[in-house]
Amino acid sequence: MRRVALVAAVAGMLGFGATPSDAVAPQDFTFTGIEGGTYSMAAWKGHPVLVVNTASLCGFTPQYAGLQKLYDTYKARGLVVLAVPSDDFNQELGSNAQVHQFCEANFALTLPMSEISHVTGPQAIPFYKWMAAEHGFTPGWNFNKVLIGPDGQVVGTWGSLTGPDSPKITGKIEALLN
Repeated sequence: MRRVALVAAVAGMLGFGATPSDAVAPQDFTFTGIEGGTYSMAAWKGHPVLVVNTASLCGFTPQYAGLQKLYDTYKARGLVVLAVPSDDFNQELGSNAQVHQFCEANFALTLPMSEISHVTGPQAIPFYKWMAAEHGFTPGWNFNKVLIGPDGQVVGTWGSLTGPDSPKITGKIEALLN
């Protein structure tokens, strides 16, 4: 009986069988910060949020510079860029402290960053489970991007090959900020 209740609870969290009144929405998600504390999507409601799964030892790691530039360019107008370090593709450093130090030293990152988290599979954090279940999007590699609009709707998803400065991304951000 406990197993049935657990399966039902997990299915509900993922949105399976959910009614519109109990459906999961982006504002329901929180992320543990790399230096502690919590980032809440609810606090960012009304703002576009770009969520990016990252890794420090990846060929796409230089995109950190582009993410910081994007954040610097648009943060005064409301854009939030959240980096979510992950070792799901075996290219992340061994600890949150190492990731934080690496990003600070090499890219002068000031954008919000979560602790090292799973973004794929059954251990994925709730945001990425929701993206997979509700939107069919699972990161296929590091530096995949998800843009959530001010209304909480998914506006776009992009893979690693689409850089943060791509007009595909900046165009959608500009439209949301106007």
